Amino acid sequence: MTTRCTLAVDIGTSSSKGVLVDPHGVLLATATIAHDVRRPNPGWVEMDGRLWWDEFVDLSRRLLAEAVRHDPVVVAVGVSGMGPCVLLVDEAGEPVRPAILYGVDTRATEQVERMTASLGVREITRVAGSTLTSQAAGPKIVWTAENEPEAYARARRLFMPASWLAFQLTGAYVLDHQSASQCTPLYDVERESWHLPWWDRFAAGLEPPALRWAGEIAGTVTAGASAATGIPVGTPVIAGTIDAWTEAVSVGAHGLGDLMLMYGTTMFLIATGAQTLRTPSMWMTVGAFPGTRNLAGGLATSGALTAWLKDLTASDYPSLLTEAESSGPGARGLLMLPYLSGERTPILDPDARGVLAGLTLSHTRGDLYRAALEATAFGVRHNVETMRAAGAQIDRIVAVGGGTQGRLWLQIVSDVTGLVQQVPSTTIGASYGAAFLAAGAVSEGSPPLIEEWNPVETVIEPEPSRSARYDELYDLYLRLYPATRDIAHALARSQRTPEETP
Repeated sequence: MTTRCTLAVDIGTSSSKGVLVDPHGVLLATATIAHDVRRPNPGWVEMDGRLWWDEFVDLSRRLLAEAVRHDPVVVAVGVSGMGPCVLLVDEAGEPVRPAILYGVDTRATEQVERMTASLGVREITRVAGSTLTSQAAGPKIVWTAENEPEAYARARRLFMPASWLAFQLTGAYVLDHQSASQCTPLYDVERESWHLPWWDRFAAGLEPPALRWAGEIAGTVTAGASAATGIPVGTPVIAGTIDAWTEAVSVGAHGLGDLMLMYGTTMFLIATGAQTLRTPSMWMTVGAFPGTRNLAGGLATSGALTAWLKDLTASDYPSLLTEAESSGPGARGLLMLPYLSGERTPILDPDARGVLAGLTLSHTRGDLYRAALEATAFGVRHNVETMRAAGAQIDRIVAVGGGTQGRLWLQIVSDVTGLVQQVPSTTIGASYGAAFLAAGAVSEGSPPLIEEWNPVETVIEPEPSRSARYDELYDLYLRLYPATRDIAHALARSQRTPEETP
């Protein structure tokens, strides 16, 4: 007996993940392919866009083979990916250079400053909702035009991972509204359309993609894509969106008053409401669904920081977590700024750098690891307080991502923030949300409910006895950045212009 299912793939920073899901949200198959980003220069983070399609093909074949006993029939395809990214392609659909990734790539600082001075902060936020930062795609397009004019002269279209997969599958050139709203300043958030005067000025020569909502159908699988992937010809493919928003969908954290907290290579927060909230230190975007608006933020390093420490100490996660738990709240007097890749919100400082304060010869790797987990928790609290100060209503917090597999990190975040976190039964990530959106796009009757697909399984309560200690440390955390900022900026400048080797 055949099983109707949706197949979905998410292209992430450190891996691509695929799922095959039945009509009730049950995972029939999962597959993951690890990959690395390229960092050819300080502040640059790139990836070959061709890899995204190659990995989709590989994953789709693996998923169908793994689920063969279920006799799967793919009825819809979901796509998702990191973003906002800038992948520019030529008339033949070939990338003209590697894709420039989201806010972790800080190469366009000069363009951000110049465009802000030219357009004015007030006008940019009036049209686009947010100020220009390293997260914005617009300045990265301008950087390409100015620094790689030969490549830009060949560019005709703009893609992000999800839209690139949809294009390869269907031939449709579309971008979802949420992703478009992060192409600041090229998208008008109130009119929900491209702001053509600024598109023509800052993205000259590029064709604006047609706009869709994340769960809308972009097109259907072509014969060529079917031959490559094993997905039947004519299968609908949704437009998809950026992974953090798809992940919020995957756990039902995209309702009004919800906050999604994603534990991944980077940490991401999305608060959902009905109003456009403009604040210079956070990102305002259009939501994944019509009628919603988001206030979003992100730490530039979280899982990347813990992975760095694991590799640096030649250890493993279970050992480090055990030692960090023994270290106790406050990491025996250590305090860390987690800005090893600069920082995104709310300080918006690509030249921020990591700081470890209070270090002595008696400290252990477990103390270092505990300090790193606490540093990300302080960063989350900083973002949440900034969101609330801007007017965001936060009624419910849902935790997602790979970091939710360990209890200690979750508990530290709840203790530092004072927030209760709900963890759903399935935290596989954005690919599951893309599968849900795809299922809804082709549902013949009532669309599926994410509460039925993915109910809450665990609730993390803050421990009141630790609040006073963490309040004290949080105050020191807020003071540590301005106290070391000038030194960090000087070091960042030296990292960009290393001294010549004698």
